[in-house]
Amino acid sequence: MIALGILLALVLLLVVFGLLFRLQILTSIFSGSYARQIGLSNRVNAILMVVFMVVGMAAFAYSFVANFDKMNPPIASVHGLHTEKLFWTTMIIIGIVFVLTQVALFVYSYKYQYREGRRAFFYSHNNKIEVIWTVIPAIVMAGLVFGGWKEWSNIMGPAPKDAVEVEIMGKQFNFLVRYPGRDQKLGRINYRLIDATNEFGFDLNDQRGLDDFTASEVHVPKGHPVLLHIRSRDVLHAVYAPHFRVQMYAVPGMPTKFWFIPTKSTDEMRAQTGNPNFNYEIACNQICGRGHFAMKANIIVDEPDDYIAWYAQQKSFADQNPDILAAFKNKKTPVIEDAPAETTAAPAATEKAQASL
Repeated sequence: MIALGILLALVLLLVVFGLLFRLQILTSIFSGSYARQIGLSNRVNAILMVVFMVVGMAAFAYSFVANFDKMNPPIASVHGLHTEKLFWTTMIIIGIVFVLTQVALFVYSYKYQYREGRRAFFYSHNNKIEVIWTVIPAIVMAGLVFGGWKEWSNIMGPAPKDAVEVEIMGKQFNFLVRYPGRDQKLGRINYRLIDATNEFGFDLNDQRGLDDFTASEVHVPKGHPVLLHIRSRDVLHAVYAPHFRVQMYAVPGMPTKFWFIPTKSTDEMRAQTGNPNFNYEIACNQICGRGHFAMKANIIVDEPDDYIAWYAQQKSFADQNPDILAAFKNKKTPVIEDAPAETTAAPAATEKAQASL
């Protein structure tokens, strides 16, 4: 405590000396006896600003080129091409403006450094310049916003009626995956029924959910629309699949969705990347707790025939847990939460799977 008091006293003493020094300078200025000395340091600082600009831009360019492939994984969805084009159009426009303004900032700082006998020119107003730097950015920004709105509307609009539906539920710290069964209708879930066995909260009083099944990884058919129903069981998560350019939050109490069309199977991407162990991945990119780093799931993009074969082999949650089904038959449980909206027609890929069952 004594040491803290001594430290505070020293700090206050330094503040007092600083104020006294400042007061002396102000007194000299008002009396006309103050002479400001501008030495070599002014020119050195001006040169260093230009050096900083050159070195900084060179380091940025090197980092950008060296990490470009890491930042831009191969695209494997239809909408990903349009999203990527819009992104880089925006980045190029913003990048040009950024470079021009930063060059002007640092070069002008050097060019107009303080020199004895030179006075600053006061430029009060220019209507022409005001119009130019208001209208041009407004037009450019309006174009970018319109392009973004158009792409967003395409992605977030209604999915095709034959889309394969998959429900993904984020929880600390993994993803749960659910598929509709032969009826192609996801059953209701009830959060009060969630336990170690029934992690989704299946309400098996709902006939639509009797044939639903879960999976340890996401399987989707190549070239076919896929509609993701996204939920969260606890905190804010995200469903982020970079190769498909899919990014959507999983929000507690607010189901979200995202649909896309995969264009490259997992095997094709393994051949393209030269990595036999490659897998598409869903990752949570929202910090959701201590185990956030491990929260991910694989997406397997199958050829349509392979997807049909995989789908046909799956067993429903009710078949895998007959004791839970028996308990539901003996005791009715009130419905708390409705399933996501369903498509009106069964997906073509899964219709074939139904026929093979």
